[in-house]
Amino acid sequence: MEAVSEFFSSKFNYFSTITVWDIVDILIVAYIIYEVIKLVRNTSSSSLAKGILMLLVALWLSSVLNLTMINFLLRKAVEIGLIALVIIFQPELRKLLAKVGSSKLYGLFSAKEKEKSTLESAITQTVIACEQMSKTKTGALVIFERNMSLSDIMTTGNVIDADTTAELMKNIFYPKAPLHDGAMILRNGRIAAAGCVLPLTNKTNLSKDLGMRHRAGIGMSEQTDALVIIVSEETGAISIAIEGMLKRNLKHDTFEKILRTELVDDEVKTKPAEELFGRIKGKLKVKSDEK
Repeated sequence: MEAVSEFFSSKFNYFSTITVWDIVDILIVAYIIYEVIKLVRNTSSSSLAKGILMLLVALWLSSVLNLTMINFLLRKAVEIGLIALVIIFQPELRKLLAKVGSSKLYGLFSAKEKEKSTLESAITQTVIACEQMSKTKTGALVIFERNMSLSDIMTTGNVIDADTTAELMKNIFYPKAPLHDGAMILRNGRIAAAGCVLPLTNKTNLSKDLGMRHRAGIGMSEQTDALVIIVSEETGAISIAIEGMLKRNLKHDTFEKILRTELVDDEVKTKPAEELFGRIKGKLKVKSDEK
């Protein structure tokens, strides 16, 4: 009993030395580990991660077994590998840095009620416009800006700054309109720009029936946290791209539900404090509806 008492006493003394900054330190490290795991999952790099783990295990074994030459070669391989990883994950690292640098710090303090009302109205008008364009098979590419600023993308198109209405959206994407080929960007529930040029995805395993509009939408969602809506010109199908994942052939109810869940119900994710320490986000699991 005395040994048990001494054990718990030593542990209590250890925990009593923990300060607030120690907790902050732990949370930051946990967030970094979480981002690394998410990076590996989102980039389909599990095989690469296993290879790196095996290399580290081999490096440790060569050190334990005093295999000097092998240990030397493996250490050099690790040093070169760090530079190689930066090159391989350049797009993902760029997205992460852009996400940190473009965070809307005022989001934690500014009033959100008016902005939320405008956003809800924009969602309603967008659903109406996309449904009607789907019936007429009018191609469209609509982007909802979220936490990351899309100002650089907006410079590739034409600034509009207008209220979001279904009629205006349909007019912009009318096949003979000058801005119909580009993407429309919505910021804070308003149409900020149209005719914008988007980066294409580098994925090679996409379905062959996906055209340039879908590839641009997926590429945009890979490099930013934006929500991208695509209306197919060939089939009229409505799709949504989020974080590099494409949800295709969405029906009306599912389409609107995803928009409201991602843009309105999950609005808390724009707060930088929760961005820093990580957030438990309920993933909306929506199966691709068959039209």
